[in-house]
Amino acid sequence: MNTPEQSVCDEKVYNTIFERYSESLRNYMYYQCKDLDQAEDLTQEAFIKLWQHCAKVLFEKAKAFLFTVAKNKFYNQVAHKKVVLDYANSKPHKTADHESPEFLLEEDEFMKKLQSAIDALPDGQREVFLLNRIDKKTYKEMAQMLGVSETAIEKRMQKALLKLRAIIKEI
Repeated sequence: MNTPEQSVCDEKVYNTIFERYSESLRNYMYYQCKDLDQAEDLTQEAFIKLWQHCAKVLFEKAKAFLFTVAKNKFYNQVAHKKVVLDYANSKPHKTADHESPEFLLEEDEFMKKLQSAIDALPDGQREVFLLNRIDKKTYKEMAQMLGVSETAIEKRMQKALLKLRAIIKEI
């Protein structure tokens, strides 16, 4: 059990641990990850975790705690990078057509026109369209919210969709 003078929560004791182990921990992590910035980050995170759990860590076990925390954080980072790479490799690659500046410009112009078309809808139609498409509200929920019948909601949605289709055909 921790004696009061060896409590890791005591700032002097914590500083002693930091001075004693920070360089060797950083070097150890550098040998593991071969990136000095990452090694320093891992070391700092381990010491932060030691401070957060200082009441639970015995002075004699502080070194093992720090090395274990840093190693586990590094392994978690490696595992995360592997998941990201696996996902990137599994995604079908876009064709050059979809990434061309012309495509991106056309897409941006279309989105602006669509937004202005939605803005041009009468209030009731725009409200119903956005509640349904953005907020995922059902016709029944919208009818209750707006104090109208479901049939009125259906008619507003139908008119909104017809108007949007007509505008989009012109684009």
